[in-house]
Amino acid sequence: MAEKALLVVYSYHHRNTEAIAKAIAPVLGAAIVKPQEADPNELAGSELLGFGSGIYSARHHASLLDLADRLPHVSGRNAFLFSTCGAPAFAVTREFIFKNHSALREKLVSKGYKIVDEFGCVGWNTNSFLRFFGGLNRGRPNAEDLKHAETFARELQANKH
Repeated sequence: MAEKALLVVYSYHHRNTEAIAKAIAPVLGAAIVKPQEADPNELAGSELLGFGSGIYSARHHASLLDLADRLPHVSGRNAFLFSTCGAPAFAVTREFIFKNHSALREKLVSKGYKIVDEFGCVGWNTNSFLRFFGGLNRGRPNAEDLKHAETFARELQANKH
């Protein structure tokens, strides 16, 4: 049986995106599943789907993109996108977030989903040489980021998405 709201989340390195999902899920009454656990046909029955991961080379994780390819075509289903990103905090603007979400957004729209909103914030990044310096955005997402994620979810809820 499909959930009213469901979050499909890939979170690996520091569980940055998982922390955001855990802030959003209770507000929406949503379950959280990993892309490899998600049945595309069951997802299509959810009233609201959230897709989130870290950003890898300016796009969501490949597992989410692959899942989007396998989704059946739907009509009248709402979705939202969210992410965490290891870029410097000053660079993470709304435009930057939308650009990083474009590949997944395009796949979902082509399947008939309406993207009702998008959320992004910085996350701790220790990839590559950054690990030698303690990483970038240490401690993020922080309490303020999680509060913003909850507010984002409340706005989704208030708009009946």
